[in-house]
Formats: sequence, structure tokens, C-alpha cells
Amino acid sequence: MTHIVVLGAGYSGQIAANLAARRADATVTLVNDRDRFVERVRLHQFAAGQELRERKIADLLRGSGASLVVDRVTRIDPRTRTVELAAGEPLHYDTLIYALGSHADLESVPGVAEHAFTVAGAEQAVRLRDRLASGGTVTVVGGGLTGIEAATELAESHPDLKVRLLTGDVLGARLSERGGRYLRRTFDRLGIEIRDEVRVAAVRADGVELVGGEHVGSHFVVWTTGFTVPPLAREAGLAVDVSGRMIVDDTMRSVSHPDVYGIGDAAAVRRADGQELRMACATGLPVAQAAVRAVTARLAGKEPKPFRFRYVNQCISLGRRDGLIQFVRGDDSPKEAVLTGRLAALYKEVIVRGALQAQRHPAFPTAF
Repeated sequence: MTHIVVLGAGYSGQIAANLAARRADATVTLVNDRDRFVERVRLHQFAAGQELRERKIADLLRGSGASLVVDRVTRIDPRTRTVELAAGEPLHYDTLIYALGSHADLESVPGVAEHAFTVAGAEQAVRLRDRLASGGTVTVVGGGLTGIEAATELAESHPDLKVRLLTGDVLGARLSERGGRYLRRTFDRLGIEIRDEVRVAAVRADGVELVGGEHVGSHFVVWTTGFTVPPLAREAGLAVDVSGRMIVDDTMRSVSHPDVYGIGDAAAVRRADGQELRMACATGLPVAQAAVRAVTARLAGKEPKPFRFRYVNQCISLGRRDGLIQFVRGDDSPKEAVLTGRLAALYKEVIVRGALQAQRHPAFPTAF
């Protein structure tokens, strides 16, 4: 029987394994380096001190027929169709779905690895959570959605903490004028200091050094800008872009190796107009579903339909009691329409719960 191996059990990989096991006439094995599913979109909440329920991957896979191997992938050999593991025996695949995700870039700026905290992984979020007990001033670097959510969550949960956000762009530059104004009012309400259009040259034990030499003092730094992906695809000789993300066609199939598919943050997926999809659950989940549809179609001797995607909104939590939903056009450019306040916070919570619900029910609609 055909063997489908899925690497990585993040939002995209776990749903792909679950759906493939239910839909494809194949044996499906999911490989992940831990046995727990990490709700990455909630890590800023966890770091701020909120308790999150642990989810066992085996529980999310129950009833699907997929098997789980808890191990770390060390090498992929496309020639022999083999995945080598740190502890277990190598796995042979007929079809490989590569979903190893991304992690924070700690190397591009001096001092980040040594001195900064992140919310990109469970262990890093624990470190930040422990540090918050000491209080002081925290500088969040990065004005993207992760930085905005981290800064507002920390400020709301720890009102005695002095929170500052540094961004290389204008805060809220990708929002509509109405959305940008609301975001700044929320930062003012929470007492968060904003430094727009500044770039960090280095992170120090006592703060950050900006390009130009200015020192911004801080008791600790949270780094939310930049990402990197595992080098395994590049090392295996698969076609990748300059960031190391697998280059795929409109069915998520590797452009260099037809028995390999790439999904989630580790793949560079594009719309029909050439626009690269942003890294988010809103893209990762439907991409995973599309990849499995393509795999099952080809196993049945059919040609899969190309993936089509339209953006709907950007969902931003601003603490537990506030939020900002920026409605967008199909190409992700902002409309003037926004939803704000408690209703927006509830909307975002529904989206996050839906992303988890899709892990148990992989055919769950994900076009949100």
C-alpha cells in the first residue's frame, strides 16, 4: 500500500495527516519531535500568564487511522525516498508532505539569541513567562501581528509592566486608516510606548542598540520579527527560495520532486496572480487541505484542480477584552471596514477555536 509520510505536526501538518488518513487509500505516518500539539497562535497568551490546555497529538489523530512517530527528522533522501530520524529507524515514503514550519530568526541580528525572548515556540514562551515575574520594562521588537498581540497581551495582563514596541515601519501600516487609528488608541489606553521607523542593530543585556547608535534601555527584550525555516529541504536538494522555503506549484507539489509536497510556513505558496501567501493559519489550513486533495486525486489517477485562495480578513487580538478585525480584499489589501472592541475579541477567539477544531475534523471549512 502507498505510504504517505507527513513531517511536522503544526497546524498544517497535523491536519494534513488527519485528512490524508481519512481520504487517501494509503498508510499515513506523522512524524513530530514532540507528542503535544502547540497552539502557536496562543503562545503570547501563555507567555503572559494564562493557562492553556495541553493537546496530545494522538488524541487529535484518534479515529483517523494515522500513526504518530515522536522523533526528530535529521535528513531526507529523495533518491531513496527515505526520512532519517534521530532515534528511530528510517522511514520509507511513496509521498512526502513537508510541513516542518518556521521558527524565530535569532541569528540575523547580534545578541538576539543570547539576550532576547520570543513567543515562537512553547519552550521560549515558558522562559518569557518566568521572566515576567521580575517586572520592569520590556521592549517588544517587531510591529507585525505577533508583536502587536504580544505587546497588548503583556500590557493588559501585567499593568505594572512598562511595555514599549519598536517597529521598522509605521505601526499599523498594513491596516486601513480607521484600523490604524484604533490600534494607536488601544496602545495609548494600555500605556504602550510606540517607536516607529526605527531599526535594531543589536540586542544587549540591558536593552537594544538602534541603527545610528542610540541605546534604548530595557530590562528584557521580546523579539517578534524575522523567521527562518529548517534546512532539511535545501540539504535534500529540493528546490527552495532564498529563505529555504520549498518552491511548490499550484497543487503544493515540489517543482523539483513530484513525490514531495510542501505546506505551511516551510513552503512558498503563491496565488494564481503570483502573490506569495502570508504565513498564518488562515493560509496554512486551506493549503494543507488542498495538498491532500491533490495527493488523493493523483493516487486515483486524476489531475487535481489548482489551488485558489482569497483573503477575507486579518484578525488581531489586543488582549483578552479587545480586538481588531481588519477586513481585506482578496489580495489582502485593507478595506476601510473594521470590527473592534469586545465583539472583535470574540470573533478572533472563534477563529482560533476553529483552527483547533479543524485538527480534529480536518474537512472543517477553513476559509476564514
